[in-house]
Parts: sequence; structure tokens; C-alpha cells
Amino acid sequence: QVQLVESGGGLVQPGGSLRLSCAASGSIISLGDMSWYRQAPGKQRELVARIRSGGSIDYADSVKGRFTISRDNTKNTVYLQMNSLKPEDTAVYYCSMSLTILFRGMHDYWGQGTQVTVSS
Repeated sequence: QVQLVESGGGLVQPGGSLRLSCAASGSIISLGDMSWYRQAPGKQRELVARIRSGGSIDYADSVKGRFTISRDNTKNTVYLQMNSLKPEDTAVYYCSMSLTILFRGMHDYWGQGTQVTVSS
């Protein structure tokens, strides 16, 4: 059973910071790309940041210079450091990983989502 467990969401004032974590567990043979998405009420899910297995990184234009994605392969974990948060960053944040699982091959897996609310 593969699980992605997210943590670190919450309520923060504009200009504040939060750090999201997402840890994968299960019979993981190798790690591929790791990503963070978000979905605000009434909007489509959008890619926030992606860090590839080779280390290259992409960010959505709306978060460049404010958010930083990183990964720790020894812990099967991806992080999202969010600084200078704005009300428009309010959304449910989801992590996604491409994982190669013993006897199952490579598939994309998703976390359960964590709420981030930016409000005064």
C-alpha cells in the first residue's frame, strides 16, 4: 500500500510563511518527479512547482520568487517552502509523486490534500 501523507497547512496572515511536507511510504523502488498542485474553490487544479528526479525545477509564474520546492530522497519526502503568502494563495495543496513500486511499476500517486488559508 503506497501512501503520501501531507502536513504543514494552516491559517496564516498575509506576508507570512508556511512549510508543507509530503512523505511517501510503501514498497518504493525509485523516486521520479515530485510536484505540488493547488486547487482553490471554483477553480481548476493547477501546478505550483515540480522538482524532477534529476533536480531541475519549474514554478508557476504566480509563485516564482516566493515559493521553494525541495526534496529529500533519503526520506521519500518533498517540501514546499511558501514565503510572502498572499490571500490568492489560499487553496487545498496536493503533492504528487511518480513512484516505481515493487511488482507494480511506475505510477503517479497523490496526497490527500492540505488546506492553506491566507487571511488577516
